[in-house]
Amino acid sequence: MTDNGLFIVDSDSHWSEPADLFTKRAPAQFRDRVPRVETIDGQQMWVFDGKPVGAYSAGGVIGRDGKKESANKALFEWTIDEIHVGAYDPKVRLQVLDECGIDAQIIFPSTIGLGGQDLGLSDDPALTRLSIEIYNDAMAEIQSESGNRLLPLPLMPAWDIDLCVSEARRVAALGARGINMTSDPQDLGSPDLANRAWDPFWEACSELRLPVHFHIGASVTGMTFYGKYPWESHGANTKLAIGGTLLFIGNARVVTNLILSGIFDRHPDLQTVSVESGIGWIPFILETLDYEMAENAPEELAQLRKMPSDYFRSNIYATFWFENNRNKLPDLIEAVGEDRILFETDFPHPTCLYPGPLQSVEAKMATLSQDARAKILGENARKLYRL
Repeated sequence: MTDNGLFIVDSDSHWSEPADLFTKRAPAQFRDRVPRVETIDGQQMWVFDGKPVGAYSAGGVIGRDGKKESANKALFEWTIDEIHVGAYDPKVRLQVLDECGIDAQIIFPSTIGLGGQDLGLSDDPALTRLSIEIYNDAMAEIQSESGNRLLPLPLMPAWDIDLCVSEARRVAALGARGINMTSDPQDLGSPDLANRAWDPFWEACSELRLPVHFHIGASVTGMTFYGKYPWESHGANTKLAIGGTLLFIGNARVVTNLILSGIFDRHPDLQTVSVESGIGWIPFILETLDYEMAENAPEELAQLRKMPSDYFRSNIYATFWFENNRNKLPDLIEAVGEDRILFETDFPHPTCLYPGPLQSVEAKMATLSQDARAKILGENARKLYRL
């Protein structure tokens, strides 16, 4: 808790997965097939079931000295031995929270897919299920040992709806306060999320009070290292800037599809979070969605219980960190309410607020009431995650 008595929750951070995360927990017969790190053509790679699925990197830009390095250097050249120890060591991460005045932190993956989608890249259902369970068990241990200050969200086996339901119930019993979901399960062999085949999953999440998180880039087809957006002629740093910018806006696709799917009419208590996508675009997108539906799909609009924009106010949260105010926070509060905004740092990724995250956002929130500041910085998250 800060000196002014505010309870602070960081609703989006990341950790750098240790190379032995899966191998040290796997039964002997699966040890050479679960995600493991191998050197291929001079580069360290995650290998899953004998196939390279992505680079194994430091997964962040904050160095051992606490200083931020350029993304191109840190993400391509650093080893795990060069990144801040708090990126992968839970005990040191707690020290980072204390240093920053943060009470609790939600944590997402870095290099196995921001929604864990890479764990579906095997045709062996026993192997994919084991890999998900290993990850989720490890995250539950971190949460428990931190006294619920560190909350790494469990992943869902999005390629199997029935298994998603059972895994949601399993991780809830382990103490999970939310789940991390890919936005495109159809890439992994399941129906898309608007299909009513997913209703048992939404019902379970609603019953268990597990908010469903959609992180930017949480999709096999929507995420390469830079996202799919930059033109090939750009240099690496420019690609990262373009890809990062448009990945934020890319979550508008997730939000609009969720709203128009009928999910929230069938499961009115279900809560979802658009993670690391910023806030400035939200009022425009919601206004546009209302207009487009009224103009182009009036019959479908009549089947919804309320206007599309109103579902954000009741069922969706968004995260805020780097944007200067310039009326964005007041505009968003007017559009969806101060109860729907969460604070994040993105530690230790390239756009993170570090060091001094609270000092960084202080001026941006200066025009808000004390009650709104308290809600955005932590009280909304405290309620959502039952802290």
